[in-house]
Parts: sequence; C-alpha cells; structure tokens
Amino acid sequence: MEYSQNDENFSLTRFESMLKTNDILFFDSNEFENIIHHYLESGKIALAKRAIKLGLEQHPSSINLRLYQVEILVIENKFEEANDILDMLHDLEPNNDEVYIQKANVLSKQDHHDKAIEILLLAIGKSKTPDEDSDLYALIGMEYLFLDQFENAIIYFKKCVEVDTTDYSALHNIIYCYDFLNKNSEAITYLNDFLDNHPYCEVAWHQLGRQYFGIKEYAKANAAFDFAIISDDTFVGAYIEKGKVLEKLKQYEDAIENYKITLALDEPTSFALLRIGYCYEKLGKDDLAIQFLKKTVDEDALLDKGWLAITKFYMKRLNYQKALYYINKAVNIDGDNVLYWKLYATVNKRLNFLEEAERGYKRSLELGNYELDTWLDRSDILISLGEYEASVYNLLQASEFYPENAEIEYRLAGLYFKLHQNEEGRFHLKNAVELNYEYNFIISELFPELEEKAIVRAIISDSKKASN
Repeated sequence: MEYSQNDENFSLTRFESMLKTNDILFFDSNEFENIIHHYLESGKIALAKRAIKLGLEQHPSSINLRLYQVEILVIENKFEEANDILDMLHDLEPNNDEVYIQKANVLSKQDHHDKAIEILLLAIGKSKTPDEDSDLYALIGMEYLFLDQFENAIIYFKKCVEVDTTDYSALHNIIYCYDFLNKNSEAITYLNDFLDNHPYCEVAWHQLGRQYFGIKEYAKANAAFDFAIISDDTFVGAYIEKGKVLEKLKQYEDAIENYKITLALDEPTSFALLRIGYCYEKLGKDDLAIQFLKKTVDEDALLDKGWLAITKFYMKRLNYQKALYYINKAVNIDGDNVLYWKLYATVNKRLNFLEEAERGYKRSLELGNYELDTWLDRSDILISLGEYEASVYNLLQASEFYPENAEIEYRLAGLYFKLHQNEEGRFHLKNAVELNYEYNFIISELFPELEEKAIVRAIISDSKKASN
C-alpha cells in the first residue's frame, strides 16, 4: 500500500499527538514504516525507536519493522543483538534480500568487508530478479572501495550501470576508481563507449570533459562540456567546468559569460563570483574585478579564497592600507585560518608595522605553518625589533624542522655575536660557511656591524680560501 505526502503527514501528526496524550492509537504496519523512515531520515533516533517499539507491539510478526529495529541496533553498535534478530528473520524468510543486506551491513560496520561481500554475493545467487539487483551490486562495489580494491569495485559499479543506465552514482564511482588508479585513458574509453549508446547523457559528457581537463586537452574538454549543455541547458556544473576550460584557453570574456549563466540558473555561488572576479582582473577591468571579489565574500564570508583574493588584489596595486583592512576582516571572521595570518604578517611587514607582522608570523607557526620562510621572516623581524633572545629561540625551534640549514646558522651566528656569546657565534658561523659559503651576505644584511669583527672576518675568509 502506497502513501501520499498528505497521508504520511497525517500519520506523523497522529503519532506525535498520541505520544503527547499517552493515548494508544492503531496504525497499520505501513504507517509505522513510513513514520520510522521519516524519523531516521531526520536523525531523530529516539522517536524512531519509540515508533519501532509501539509498532512491534501492534504488529509483532512484521519483518520490515524488525529490520528497522536491526538498523537502530547497528547505529548503536549493538551488533550481537542485531545478528540475533537477523538470524531469526533468516529462518522465517531465507530469500529476503533485505535480511542479507542488513547482515552485510553489520559485518561492514565491524570492518569485516570480505565477509560482507560473501553475504551480498549469496543474496545475488538466490535472487530470482537479476534485473533488480542493482542495489546489491552497488553495496558490493562500496565494500570493495573500503578494501581499496578499486578494480573489483569497478566491475560491480559497471554492473549497476548495465542494469540502470541512469544510475549516475555508480557512474561517478566508476570514474572515481579510475581516477584513483590513475587510469585516465581507461576512464575516457569507458565514457566514450557509454556515450556511443547514450549520446544525450549530460552526466557522462560532464565526466568526460573533466577527464580531458585533467590531462590538459582543453579543446576536447570544451567540446564535451558543450555536449553536456546541449543535453541539458540547465546543467549548472557543465557551465562552471566550461568556464574553467575557457580560462585555461585565456578566453576570459567567454568564461565570464558561462559563469554568469550559472548565476541566472541557480542561487549565486561564491565559486562562480570568485572566478568572474579573477577573469575581470585578467582583462584589466579592475573596477569589475573588485566588485565581484567583494560579492564573493558577501555570498560566503567563510570562503578564505575570497578574502585572500581581495587582499592580494590590493597588494598587487601597492594599496597596502586597503589590503590590511580586508585581511583584518578575514582574521576577525576566522582567527584559526593559517593562510590569513601568513598574509596578515606579509601586509604588516610591507607597511613596516613590525610588531603586528611578528604577531602574524607567530600565529602562523602556532597554527602549524612550519615553512622555512615563516621561521626566517619572524626571526628577521625580531632582530629588527631588538628581540635577539626571542629570535634565537625561534631559530632553534626552526632548526628542529630544518637541521643543517645555512640560512638558520648564519642568523644564529650573528645573534650570538650580538649577545656577546662568542663561542656559540663561532660554532654557528663555522657551520654556516661549511654548509653554504655563498650565503655569507646574510651577515652583512642583518648584522652589518659584525662585518668588521675580526673573528667573523677570519672565519669567512678562511672558508673562502679552503673552498678555492
């Protein structure tokens, strides 16, 4: 018996009314199934359990309600109880596909993926309707994915598509497997063969275009996306991908046109707005570029690429005050974004706001940005601020990540000499010139007053003679 949306809403209303009043109302088993399904889809597990309990009290012999009970037990990791019920159901209905599927689900949740596959293959073996086994093939494909057996996964996802040519989830999974295996040419061959029989499948054309894009065959990618659009002229993804191809071909006006079509077809996306901004920037239309870059962050204030793009836009034009204004806004929105702090430090450094720049580099390091230039830039700023001991500590931390690095060693040498710790200075300077004599300019750039220091001149001079 099938229910309309109104019937389902009526059943839900009656059920929830019953819970509030503690009255016991009768529902047929199909109504309970619809109610439970609704609660599971909504993530309301407690209400689903209540419905299952009441349902089984009214319909104790219902196989489907027992299967929902199993589903809840699996969610709660109560695998033994779930298996006990499934064994009972198997005795009652040994050919019920859903019992096999749930048995496989229990095994899969326990990471017994090989055994799950065996159960699903048993279900297929017992099936009297092979034309309807697509769900079983898909589940086997997913179990093979869990095992990283992509070749086997492809076999079963292909069976899904053979049964149902509109199973685009399986089609996507086939291409995902080929991508993971770096079998781009096999993916292209498969998609072309599929399109020979289904020439108006926009999803297949879209996937084919993405494959060609991946190997930089932009003309073929462009043609594939054109066919996707011919097949479905409201296919937003195809316009987006075509825009990306046109950017690669430096056809920025055409790229903008495609991105703008997506804005008309659907709600504006921050990605499309950002790409339009980039395209206008490439065309030298700065007013339009910044207009769309700002629309990007208006649409999605959490999109870091938008804030970074605006900040870099102003930096390229040497307008560091505006760059600082926007990177400050970004940092205030997401204070844990390492990309923001790195750029924040760079902008402040350009403005000679050294304390703020140092803060930015320090925060970048705290957030895990351990690139060498982050350590070195912070160290140089600390030197400029006269914070020699802090700079030493920073460089010693850096040396744990970059041992035997000449740029670090020259700085440590200069700092130790500045701190009148001559033995440490000599040790690090000797290390530095042995690692890379050519970098000795670091001493003259950061510590010009040390150039005439006898010990410094002697070590550098001796190293030069030795290298000659």
